[in-house]
Amino acid sequence: MKQTKIGDFLKRSKIPVDILDDEHYNRVTIRINHNGVSTRDNELGKKIGTKKQFILKSGQFILSKIDARYGAFGIAPEEVEGSIITGNFWAYDVDKIKVNIEWFNQFTNSPVFYEVCERASSGITHRKYLDEKFFLNYEILLPSLEEQLIQIEKIKEQKISFGNLSTELTHQLTLVKKLRQQLLQDAVQGRLVPQNPSDEPASELLKKIKAEKQKLIAEGKLKKEKELPPIKAEEIPFEIPEGWVWCRLGEIVKIVTSGSRDWAKYYSLEGAIFVRMGNLSKDSYNLRMDKIQYVKPPRNQEGNRTRLEENDILISITGEVGNLGLIPKDFGEAYINQHTALVRLNRNIITKFICNLFLSVTMQKQFNAPQRGMKNSFRLTDIDYLLTPLPPISEQHRIVQKLEELMQNCDALEASIKDSASQNEKLLQQVLREALRKEVVAV
Repeated sequence: MKQTKIGDFLKRSKIPVDILDDEHYNRVTIRINHNGVSTRDNELGKKIGTKKQFILKSGQFILSKIDARYGAFGIAPEEVEGSIITGNFWAYDVDKIKVNIEWFNQFTNSPVFYEVCERASSGITHRKYLDEKFFLNYEILLPSLEEQLIQIEKIKEQKISFGNLSTELTHQLTLVKKLRQQLLQDAVQGRLVPQNPSDEPASELLKKIKAEKQKLIAEGKLKKEKELPPIKAEEIPFEIPEGWVWCRLGEIVKIVTSGSRDWAKYYSLEGAIFVRMGNLSKDSYNLRMDKIQYVKPPRNQEGNRTRLEENDILISITGEVGNLGLIPKDFGEAYINQHTALVRLNRNIITKFICNLFLSVTMQKQFNAPQRGMKNSFRLTDIDYLLTPLPPISEQHRIVQKLEELMQNCDALEASIKDSASQNEKLLQQVLREALRKEVVAV
């Protein structure tokens, strides 16, 4: 092993080509993080702005002078043979007498080589360019070809070992996801917590809700509802405990509505929060607020009708039906559009119980059942018709409390597995660093 300049085994290849208007040319892309070199597109010459380019040969080492420090480099595969590259991509012939191509490919994916590219890049923070002279004059400890072969075998063994561990950790994450689904399903089937015979049965709860609705209708505070279809025996997917009832979701809601198509004209840089489908989640009822749109709502019926309140449940009803969001306390003024349904429950129903029900396999199957047109949409009446297993109010409380406890355990387990996966990746990089000898010297 001896100190060797990178330029002693990499020789710049510049095979010029003049781009002709009536010919087609393959162009390449180099993905960052050492994710490979591949064909970008095939373009007609007259649409290519840079007319003086270079030919790339398979087996050459190619890098981006702009993004090399981010891992934009690699060995050109057979598929890019004869492709064109601009002066921003540098191609090099590799001296195979001094360097094994497979070893060099592994070496370029090591922290050592990333460090080389970082040190050899200069310029402003967001526009650093690789200094080729500086880069080629870097010295590394280059093993002999025999040593390179030995290192390749060791690296392969280590990668297999770490790969097996990574596969196992991914499997464990899958098991945690399945555990969450099983807990939710046990909850909605009455198997998560014991029943209490002294609980007031859910049938009495339904009577109270119906009486309250009738009172609000009589007072003109609620519109008269259409009669919901009775539940047929063949619709019921499983038995529920004594004291529970099967009902339609429409029997226990206060309001089901959605927004209009005109909200885009009220978009603003500030104002009320506009909750869109991208803010809803598939595996949770927590809102995703990384990207927020604001609106200045109209002061008319539409603005009042779709204004959100604490504990409102949101459901996506076009595209990927069944994504969820729960409006938390002190959320502030907020609205929705026509792609999202607002479900406001009767005050005698525990909101988080219904949220967990929506996440269960039982309800997701109902969300996924209708296929109406290319966009797969849900009607508001479909929400009213949703088949709902309803426990007594006291048991709803117990189920939510138990689920929160168990889901926190799942969260901790999932975080631990992800941390192990992160540590596994860091350890692999350290092993690669040690296997390839971390000493690099600038001259």
